[in-house]
Amino acid sequence: MYHTIDEFLSDWAFESQNTLKLFNALTDESLKTEVIPNDRTLGSIAWHITNTIGEMMSHTGIDIKPDEDKDKEPKSVKQIIDVYTKLSEQMTHSLNEKWTNESLEKVFNMYGENWKGRDVLTSLIRHEIHHRAQMTILMRQAGLKIPGIYGPSKEEWEEIKKQFS
Repeated sequence: MYHTIDEFLSDWAFESQNTLKLFNALTDESLKTEVIPNDRTLGSIAWHITNTIGEMMSHTGIDIKPDEDKDKEPKSVKQIIDVYTKLSEQMTHSLNEKWTNESLEKVFNMYGENWKGRDVLTSLIRHEIHHRAQMTILMRQAGLKIPGIYGPSKEEWEEIKKQFS
């Protein structure tokens, strides 16, 4: 639970860097990896994470939008990273400009429910973490090396063990 905007922004800086770390491990070809046939792809999950920044924050009076059509999934990792970075920066700037610590107590209509500002921000971060976890499974299926997020990944542990063998 956030008590200040700065607490959230500190968490966001850390978590958005972790999201970018995962995005940077993708390849354009891997974006097509499906959970099951005709279901979400690795690329659609990354694009969903990206667009949720603007979508969720729009319910709070912070209007940030990509230049791209949010319904048209990019075919390149670079485009996803560029849009994600842009939206993240816009949100950070807008929160600093438009919100105060008191905004954390303000109630917003989110999906037919009343959420405090602090709950919106918490949900945004948890949403990213949830979908990053889904992405790691698809990344393994695509044969990609998974970067460590909260500690070394399996591949990173294997490299560490080799150094001490």
